[in-house]
Amino acid sequence: MSDVAQVPFEFNADNLKRAQEIISHYPPQYKKAAVIPLLDLGQRQNKGWTSISVMNYIANLLEMPPMRVYEVATFYTMFNREPIGEHFVQVCTTTPCMLRGAYDILDTVCGHLGGIKPGETTKDGKFTVIEVECQGACSNAPMLVVGDDFYEDLTAETTKKVLDAFAKGEKPKPGPQSGRHTSENSAGLTALTEKPYGPGQHCQPEFA
Repeated sequence: MSDVAQVPFEFNADNLKRAQEIISHYPPQYKKAAVIPLLDLGQRQNKGWTSISVMNYIANLLEMPPMRVYEVATFYTMFNREPIGEHFVQVCTTTPCMLRGAYDILDTVCGHLGGIKPGETTKDGKFTVIEVECQGACSNAPMLVVGDDFYEDLTAETTKKVLDAFAKGEKPKPGPQSGRHTSENSAGLTALTEKPYGPGQHCQPEFA
């Protein structure tokens, strides 16, 4: 990590204000508890990755031994320890997504981006692709994440459309790409199809 330790980093004015607000949520003697949200804030400012300079800055800000910050940043996979592309594509391949064709989606992503492999970045620096574990959208499998947004109910065709939109500088609408709303049954409602009854209905008279 020492090869980039001299690259300067500090929060800009807006992020410093945000960091101070986050720290204020904790008692002074426990301000080190803010390490995760501050690392996230630093990563976002630092083009998506948590460099050693980011970690050292956070350690100094929270008055923590740098090693304690390194331990956090290297434990959680949400912190990227290497530079990433402009668009960070995370393809879920955990069981529900796998059963719905996640590896076909991963192959589509990698092939459509010039034949890169998971963990690599395109030559133009626009996309980095990785394979990840469950993202919590199992009922909408298969899915992938770009930045902070979920793209769900994917097919090879809709996956390419999502990637093409980002490549053009556009932002496709997050959520299911199949046309359904959130996680509703693709066959339509099978329960709760009647109008909800109002207060007092179906109660004993003394409770109505």
